Amino acid sequence: MPLPILYSFRRCPYAMRARLSIYLSKTSVSLREIILKHKPQPMLNASPKGTVPVLILPDGSVIDESLDIMCWALSHYDPNNLLLNDNPRQQEIAKALIETNDNDFKPWLDKYKYADRHPEQTEAFYRSEGEKFIAQLEHLLEKHQQLLGDSISIVDIAIFPFIRQFSGVDSAWFKQAPYPNVQRWLTAHLESPAFVYIMKKYPTWLESDESFLFGSNIT
Repeated sequence: MPLPILYSFRRCPYAMRARLSIYLSKTSVSLREIILKHKPQPMLNASPKGTVPVLILPDGSVIDESLDIMCWALSHYDPNNLLLNDNPRQQEIAKALIETNDNDFKPWLDKYKYADRHPEQTEAFYRSEGEKFIAQLEHLLEKHQQLLGDSISIVDIAIFPFIRQFSGVDSAWFKQAPYPNVQRWLTAHLESPAFVYIMKKYPTWLESDESFLFGSNIT
């Protein structure tokens, strides 16, 4: 049976969390690394909105939202209980945190990253707005190694790629910022074997190329 096809862009945090879930669920896919400025037509045919990640299943159905790809992968195999299926209360907290990340924090992150495109406020202002979410995570991480406990869950892998971007806008500032628990948590994820694997570089996929095998079952 052919493998699902995943269109991805290495540095996109949405694509990162999709690849992480695919890897941690021991799923294998055919990876097609793209350039966002030159989106391949087969990807646009499958998902006209033109954002990554896009997963095309062997039956032709398309999943083009990162959280849906995460849940699809982990619903097949979730050895670490990342979906928190035994704890509905934590599932609700995870959902709320991810929604805050995606809907509130991400717009401030974008303005902080590209402050020169948003001259109505200063970079420091945009950073301070983003810090409100960072402070919320810091409070959670005072109690546990991960956001909802001492074990990793879907909320950690859904959020830390965005905190990675935030930390990289001004890394000198972030290193001295009063968020030691977020710094510790982020470093642990960035140094994890899973993240190292999903951040491997692949050549840009062209329509005449073969896809690359990706997943924890691939040696």
